[in-house]
Amino acid sequence: MTARFSTRTGRTLVLTVGISLAAVGCSSKSSTTAAAPGTTTTAASSASSATSPADTSSASTAPSTSGDLCTAAKLGYPAITDFHGVKVGFSQSEPDNASFRAAETQSMKDEATKQGATLLYANANKDPAKQIADIKDLITKGAKLLIVAPLNSDGLQPAWAAAAAAKVPVVTVDRLVSQTPCKDYLTFIGSNFVSQGKRAADAMGEALAGKGNVVILLGSSGNGVTTDRTSGFVEEMKAKYPGVTISKQQTGNFDRATGQTVASQLLQADSSITGIYAENDEMGVGAYNAIKAAGKTPGKDIKIVSIDGIKDAVSKIITGQYTAVIQSNPRFGPLAFQALTDFESGKGTPAKIIITDGDYLNAADAKAKLDQAF
Repeated sequence: MTARFSTRTGRTLVLTVGISLAAVGCSSKSSTTAAAPGTTTTAASSASSATSPADTSSASTAPSTSGDLCTAAKLGYPAITDFHGVKVGFSQSEPDNASFRAAETQSMKDEATKQGATLLYANANKDPAKQIADIKDLITKGAKLLIVAPLNSDGLQPAWAAAAAAKVPVVTVDRLVSQTPCKDYLTFIGSNFVSQGKRAADAMGEALAGKGNVVILLGSSGNGVTTDRTSGFVEEMKAKYPGVTISKQQTGNFDRATGQTVASQLLQADSSITGIYAENDEMGVGAYNAIKAAGKTPGKDIKIVSIDGIKDAVSKIITGQYTAVIQSNPRFGPLAFQALTDFESGKGTPAKIIITDGDYLNAADAKAKLDQAF
């Protein structure tokens, strides 16, 4: 992980936080290892941003506004100077049978162990009402700090209110919520999802040589990840690859089985489809299965580009059966604990911490970086 400062107009500074998996020695035997949290720094801004090394010329910058960093003293929260023995709650949004969620959860468990904290874990299993109940229950069980992977961008206000009433700070990861940082929650840690969509469009456009018929398997509705990955892809495709038509957009709910069903229906309805953009790898692998079932060759007859970085998708690039994967790193444990440390110590947290992700763009690239997948 790297961090650097750059100045901007007025009081705003922009923090760049990057996770380079190759640099931190991730392997298939220890796929949840992340960069050391001690290398994280913060800036006097309510937002932070990063660009992908594969997209440094055109990556979008996360919105930033002037403002003070969020601290325990500012909110009147009790300062926790040592995590040892402290109960930290982690609310996961979706089942851990998905590789992204499994890696994310393991990263939290590993970092809690490293910090000497006691991790209290709850999984909402895609149920927004259960996630609210889970968060309240974690507080009741004695969690003094919370890390939440929100299911949706909206709808968790009762949970945020419960945490605020108990003076329990909340770090959100992976999905940005629509509430107010340093009020309803401390900070968001995640990727630049618009940039991910743009990079996916570039990979698809190049694979199709600028001509073709593409369909989109959308993620679940109600969260900003789906919105941003869609807008980034569509905008980039229109701007750079006018010969590529996006004929259909249909929800696959970030689920492999649903993605396969939807892809099968789309392929049956339209034999001219030459590319499938899946907004996560689970749906991408589902599309791969649907293409094979339709008697066509995935990666050849129909290109597949998706986002995440699971081994099941990346390994298929090596064999030529998958086109490209845009990485979305789930190993937030070290950064989440570092953000809580900075909040408690007085260094403060910005409104957003945007990490740097990589890509798997061809067989040689995927083979060289397979140990980074999860």
